[in-house]
Amino acid sequence: MPLVRVWPGAPWPLGATWDGTGVNFAIFSEHATKVELCLFDSPDAVVGRICIPLVDRTDRVWHAYLPDVRPGQLYGYRLHGPWDPARGQRFNPAKVVLDPYARAIGRPMRWDPSLFAFEPGSDGAGAADLTDSAPYAPLGAVIDDAFTWGSDRPPRTAWSETVIYELHVKGFTALNESIPPELRGTYLGLASEPAIRHLTTLGVTAVELMPIHTHADEYTLHAAGRTNYWGYNSLSYFAPDARFSTAPSPLDVVREVKMMVRALHAAGLEVILDVVYNHTAEGNHLGPTLSLRGIDNRTYYRLDPNNLARYQDFTGTGNTLNMQSANVLQLMMDSLRYWVQEVHVDGFRFDLASALARELYAVDRLSAFFDVIAQDPIISRVKLIAEPWDVGEGGYQVGNFPPGWAEWNGRYRDTVRRFWRGDEGVLPELATRVSGSSDLYGSSGRQPHASINFITSHDGFTLADLVSYEQKHNEANGEDNRDGDNNNLSWNGGVEGPTDDATILTLRRRQQRNFLLTLFVSIGVPMIAGGDEMGRSQQGNNNAYTIDSPLAWTPWALDDEGRTLGAFARALVALRKSQPVLRRRTFLNGRRAGAADVLWLQPDGTEMTGDAWNDRSRRALGVLLDGEAIAERGARGERITGDTLLILLNAGPDDIAFTLPAHRIAVGWDLLIDTAAARHTDERVPVAGRWTLAAHSAAVFREAR
Repeated sequence: MPLVRVWPGAPWPLGATWDGTGVNFAIFSEHATKVELCLFDSPDAVVGRICIPLVDRTDRVWHAYLPDVRPGQLYGYRLHGPWDPARGQRFNPAKVVLDPYARAIGRPMRWDPSLFAFEPGSDGAGAADLTDSAPYAPLGAVIDDAFTWGSDRPPRTAWSETVIYELHVKGFTALNESIPPELRGTYLGLASEPAIRHLTTLGVTAVELMPIHTHADEYTLHAAGRTNYWGYNSLSYFAPDARFSTAPSPLDVVREVKMMVRALHAAGLEVILDVVYNHTAEGNHLGPTLSLRGIDNRTYYRLDPNNLARYQDFTGTGNTLNMQSANVLQLMMDSLRYWVQEVHVDGFRFDLASALARELYAVDRLSAFFDVIAQDPIISRVKLIAEPWDVGEGGYQVGNFPPGWAEWNGRYRDTVRRFWRGDEGVLPELATRVSGSSDLYGSSGRQPHASINFITSHDGFTLADLVSYEQKHNEANGEDNRDGDNNNLSWNGGVEGPTDDATILTLRRRQQRNFLLTLFVSIGVPMIAGGDEMGRSQQGNNNAYTIDSPLAWTPWALDDEGRTLGAFARALVALRKSQPVLRRRTFLNGRRAGAADVLWLQPDGTEMTGDAWNDRSRRALGVLLDGEAIAERGARGERITGDTLLILLNAGPDDIAFTLPAHRIAVGWDLLIDTAAARHTDERVPVAGRWTLAAHSAAVFREAR
């Protein structure tokens, strides 16, 4: 065995850092009594070539410098310390654990009983299992971060101009026959010209990528022969997932992610990552020891104060990361900075963000989580989006995140769904939601962009399924249809699922257009779920996290209806971009001193009254947005003006004759969009003329001068 030179090294930076000459290794553990760095020769190695004791320790960081190690080296750690689950300690040196700062994965985890650190049948708290996990444990890989970025610059799209497209890297590209076969389902597939052309032609400004952090499939899925397609089960917060790479080398995985970001930036598209810092893939007390659990269980996880052998679970996944720990906050912040500085991403969407903001128990707007982000000169300046809920008590926190944060507005989603389903008594809240949700965000000094408006997302029905199913149909998930949300606020039009009834099919297509139109005329930031603009269906599956097949992938072989819907979506995005009244940076004021930037209208053309708002049977509303009353300034201080728009919404079962109001010096109203006819064209209607708005339809007019 050749001699391996070991120098003391440095405690910073954490992880494995190549400096052009050798590699510095540094890992934090407060409670370990001994740490060994194990080097592996290949992914197939069943034992480490050598395990090197780290004899130098600075401020609870164990470190060494190996001048003979190069990029590509595979490695893991063995940590010694007390095995005492009753006191929250789970050290077991028989288990090789992954460096939480590993920039790449040299070998993925391979499920095997040896990954469990406790003896079988001991409920996770018995004696330690001494079976060596080395042949099966995930391994880190040393990388060289050097990359030629050229003239890459972040687009820095203003929030008021932002349109988000949520997608899955594999699912978005896997079926696109315009992409070379070897690139489909990969980072480079997303970076390809056909994929980017679709996004830019649609008009979106940012892609929000479902998790690309390396994840591990849950044991229950593995045992059932399934995988976690979505990836919300992170194993590493630095290493990108190799399943989306075209090459097996861990160095190539990182390089391809950077190539993807560079290509998207060149097209003017921002890249937002969906990140899962609320829990890890190690699960509950019965889960495997893969990384943090074996490095310092008490530090990294929230333990049940009444039983330290168990975990607090605000995520529904078995564990919750301990954001009360400075070292956990450091791990998160170092990861975020890495993705911004080294990979050039433009923002993050935080999964189950309420779990990150919990202090002793409750969600706290003054928690350390918010403080460390607010003061960080790098992370505080990128786009920050919260999924403002978790599964714990008091976890639904829509509207309660601090300034600097945008939120997935679940109340917007639910209100718009209820309205177009035809529910009674929805008009007052609908008006609040389409005007930016000032009730949620205005009092804290936030602006309309705090509201990420969406109808659908990866989680739940697709848009096509929202108008085709009233019940979830998740049998393909293998859980007897028990998984997934039962409260979908959907309407199938009269028949559950597929039908040949032409009337119902016409209604469903119109309803999809209604939802899209409402989304793009609402003030705030619109988000489209990938494939909705093509009529993507999951056959009623509202929780397709295990479905890695065409059922969950974006369809590209479109029929006439799919192409028509796509053209309609493009017209809506273009409309939004052309109309300043739809991209306001400040909330509407309503009528003040005789002037009004918005008027809420009854079908007879008069303003809504208190009695009208309180009439629960009303399902129709007119919205007039005055393009001369924006009261905002442009980048050079110029006054912003635009067209005045009239938006008509009718969720009722009957046609309604709307009287189009006289407004200033208008000579009439030009019809721009009509969901009943799927048209987006100009048709002049005289002032005070009448427009028959079909049942279950919407229309947008522009004031003609």
